[in-house]
Amino acid sequence: MSTSRPVIGITCPSRPTKWAKWELDAVVLPTTYHKMVVRCGGIPILIPPGTSAEIIERIDGLIVSGGPDISPEIYGQENGNFTLETYPEQDISEIALIKSAIKENLPLLCICRGFQLLCAIHNGVLHQHLPETDGFEEHGGWDGNVTEHGVEIIAGSKLEEIMGSKIIVNSTHHQGVKDPGSLKVTAFSTPDGLIEAVELDELSFGIGVQWHPERIEHVSLYQAFINSARGS
Repeated sequence: MSTSRPVIGITCPSRPTKWAKWELDAVVLPTTYHKMVVRCGGIPILIPPGTSAEIIERIDGLIVSGGPDISPEIYGQENGNFTLETYPEQDISEIALIKSAIKENLPLLCICRGFQLLCAIHNGVLHQHLPETDGFEEHGGWDGNVTEHGVEIIAGSKLEEIMGSKIIVNSTHHQGVKDPGSLKVTAFSTPDGLIEAVELDELSFGIGVQWHPERIEHVSLYQAFINSARGS
């Protein structure tokens, strides 16, 4: 599918949410995602857990958003002391979407949790809690706190072409990628060397990043993604 304003699917969780005077299960996502897609010329649609991967045939690009920890069993571990909240239905749904997007060479942008899930299904492994992992104890904010740090991007990567060799990113996660599996690493954090980005060479656009570019005006990354979804 190709349109002047590409249709962008954005995965999102389903959670108990206050709705007027009721507590209801609702599909929720920070508005920063869809606002950035609109700003860069796309048409956003939300993809909740349980949606068939057939949706890939109806969209021009897929964003796998941030959210809760993925189930450690995906990468062969048991829940650690700080892996307290997982949502297997969301994991299963997003794994199917990612695999279908890759099969169809659909532009793919994976953010934070999405980045970690992308690595896990390519035989990667995560650090389950950075504050208790040697060398990463002071990596950055988590549990609602946000900090910033530098990132160095590898020369010759698509990410470097889009954003340059050095950038500042936000940090709001307690887990991180230990081993990206078969994916190509394209960026590291400058304080401690944590993996911050990966790419899929087989896709016209396939990038995963640990940070949240939609929250810090990293418009160039979203614009490159939207342009790829448009076919330009």
